[in-house]
Amino acid sequence: MSLGMLAGALSLPPAYAGPRDKELKHQKNKVDEKVQGAETDLDHSSAALQQATAALSAAQAQLDTAQAHLAKTRGELAAAEALDRQMQAKLDAAIAKLERARADLEQGHVKVAEQERELGRLVVANYQGGDPALMGLSMVLTSQDPSELTGQLNSVQNVMDKEDATLSRLEASKVLLAVQEQEVEDAKDEVAVQRQAAAENLVKKQDLEKQAAAAELQVQNLVSLRQEAEDKAEEARQADLATLKSLEKEQDRIAEILKKRAEAARRRAAAAAAAANGAGVGPLHSNGYLDYPVPGSITSPFGWRRHPIFGYRSLHDGIDFGVGCGTPIRAPAAGRVLQEYFQSAWGNRIIIDHGFHKGVGLATISNHLSGYAVNAGDWVERGQVIGFVGNTGWSTGCHLHFTVMQNGSPVDPMNWL
Repeated sequence: MSLGMLAGALSLPPAYAGPRDKELKHQKNKVDEKVQGAETDLDHSSAALQQATAALSAAQAQLDTAQAHLAKTRGELAAAEALDRQMQAKLDAAIAKLERARADLEQGHVKVAEQERELGRLVVANYQGGDPALMGLSMVLTSQDPSELTGQLNSVQNVMDKEDATLSRLEASKVLLAVQEQEVEDAKDEVAVQRQAAAENLVKKQDLEKQAAAAELQVQNLVSLRQEAEDKAEEARQADLATLKSLEKEQDRIAEILKKRAEAARRRAAAAAAAANGAGVGPLHSNGYLDYPVPGSITSPFGWRRHPIFGYRSLHDGIDFGVGCGTPIRAPAAGRVLQEYFQSAWGNRIIIDHGFHKGVGLATISNHLSGYAVNAGDWVERGQVIGFVGNTGWSTGCHLHFTVMQNGSPVDPMNWL
């Protein structure tokens, strides 16, 4: 049961007047003082709960963002480490290739040197023995034996073939040597490229390692912050629940008193009606249904719903009219203004006792007003302006929360409108 219900239950219509009025009025004043203090504490507690809940949501959002950033950074770091391993393998392969190319080049230099020395020996031998071609010509001119001439010419040809072969190998080796020298240069360039890429990735990896460490620290701090916010939210929640439970007990006690007084009023009204009938005056008539307090559509009906923070089911003890701030609010029926005051949840509110009708004590409460047009104790007529629509208290927009109290308990206003 809400504070609004409790305040409504405290309304003591003049139709209930009896010998215990002074005692009940004294009790009412004492309860009013307790309720006002409880309302103030509940207002602070509820504000603390809202702040703690908002802080918890903000901490959770920050933690989610930090965890996502940490996961992203760790993923990038893992990719950089894998790339580092790949680049190191490529660099090792490039270095091995360079070493093989250098070894081949060295062997090529040795081979060319050997071939050059061999060719030099042939040249020296030819120089000392004469030109093979001229020696062959001399043999033809001087030889007397054809078979001996053939053997001599073959020997000369072998010498010339050997020289040609040696020279061809030398030329081929020099060509291969040039190719090997280019391979060495290419291998050097590849090693340089791989080293540069590895160095750049190493810098990136080191930066990501720093980012990951910072992100992990931030996550740890935010986990602590979220826990603190969670503890504060729970503390505020328990404080609100404790206050609500104590107010519900007090409300139930007052409601029981009002029920007894309503029953006594019903009996008095019945006795008065019987006396009037006996005197020939006629029956006692009811004034019928209540009029709509404002011209507007109903945006939220009467009924039970789940509390957005606590999670329990609570009663929405009236109906909400969606009308603009400043719209005049009219008395739904004639009656006495019992109270008008500000309450942290309901804002500016006005309570009107409409007396005993249709067998029950009837009162109405208008909440979230921006201002009043009448004062406590005033008698108002049906349709008279009593105040203006506002957005005070726990409200997210201009509207009128309209409650009907029947024997001190809230009922669906649509049963009276």
